[in-house]
Amino acid sequence: MHSPVATSTSVSLSTVSRAQARWTEFALALGGFAIGTSEFSIMGLLPDVAREVHVSVPRAGYLISAYALGVMIGAPLLAVACARVPRHRLLLGLMAAISLGNVLSAMAPSYESLLVLRFLTGLPHGTFFGVAALVVAEFAGPDARARAVGRVMLGLTIACVVGSPLATGIGQVASWRTAYLLIGALAACSWVLTVVHIPRMRAIEGASPLRELGALKRVQVWLTLGVGSVGFGGLFAVYTYITPTLTELSGMRLALVPLVLSGVGLGMVVGNLVGASFADRSLPRTIVAALLWNVATLVAFWFTARNSWAVSLSAFALGMGFALVPALQTRLMDVAAGAQTLAASLNHSAFNLANALGAWFGSLVIAAGWGWNSTGAVGAAMAVAGLLLFGVAVSLERQQRAHGLA
Repeated sequence: MHSPVATSTSVSLSTVSRAQARWTEFALALGGFAIGTSEFSIMGLLPDVAREVHVSVPRAGYLISAYALGVMIGAPLLAVACARVPRHRLLLGLMAAISLGNVLSAMAPSYESLLVLRFLTGLPHGTFFGVAALVVAEFAGPDARARAVGRVMLGLTIACVVGSPLATGIGQVASWRTAYLLIGALAACSWVLTVVHIPRMRAIEGASPLRELGALKRVQVWLTLGVGSVGFGGLFAVYTYITPTLTELSGMRLALVPLVLSGVGLGMVVGNLVGASFADRSLPRTIVAALLWNVATLVAFWFTARNSWAVSLSAFALGMGFALVPALQTRLMDVAAGAQTLAASLNHSAFNLANALGAWFGSLVIAAGWGWNSTGAVGAAMAVAGLLLFGVAVSLERQQRAHGLA
């Protein structure tokens, strides 16, 4: 059952041509590609960054945490503060900030300044994806919303396969500063394309920071965010420690590890497209199927981690669990009522929390001596917990419908 998406365009949806809608999706997906490359490339660039700013690699790792913290704080903060801003202007402002953040990161004179800039660059991340999802879903209509969201999210998934390795290569050949300058240029290209193609909008009637904060009073919003935070955390429990798992348990040469990581990224691309397509047919069933898929593939990883060929296939299948993302993004639009901007933006805060929780639980079982492949077991348990949370959400919805009918 779909909730109506609040209209904010200054023209009727019938006047937005299919071509204009597709170009808007492409412009926003390019922005997603720039954001994903900015977020993930630091992992490959970390040794070079650490050497140039004169800190240890573990200390340089705080740059990753700073960005993630920026995403988690920025999503609710900007969504509430910019509630009255027309969505096309908000997207342009967010993309300009992302471009500027990456350019300034490339020019950072010290570790401390780079740490602050990575935090600031992360602030627009969640709000950009949340607002972009709302805009393209509105243009696509109720029967094709999830596929439109999936096409925008495609930029983020392709960044895992192409953007991050390419930025790492550029950083090694030239410098990490060059890589960030190019990411800033990509974001600027997205800004230009968005200016040209996105329809002009007016602020949503009755929009206000207080109304956006109303999303936090909705149990279904919290439950949906919980499903993402816990149910998707299993992927990160494995992904965080996948390199030592492959080299020490599977016996894989270090030079082959990037191929497996690319396989995870390809799985994300496939899962994103497949999950978005099925979500338009049945949103609840797609969420259940994606969570069950995560349980199965995480258990498979647990058992296949000692065989390099089998674990490579498991890694690809794990990436396909990304099918959960467009489905949850679309569900948040339905359960948030008039506070869609905040709810949609918080989805990416939830996935950053999933990253932190997955890495933490994974570290606990490894430290307990259960072995590198035990991350698959703890990840599967997290996916089961997400499934149980979604079961609670569906049960409450049914009770509410029954009371409404009564």
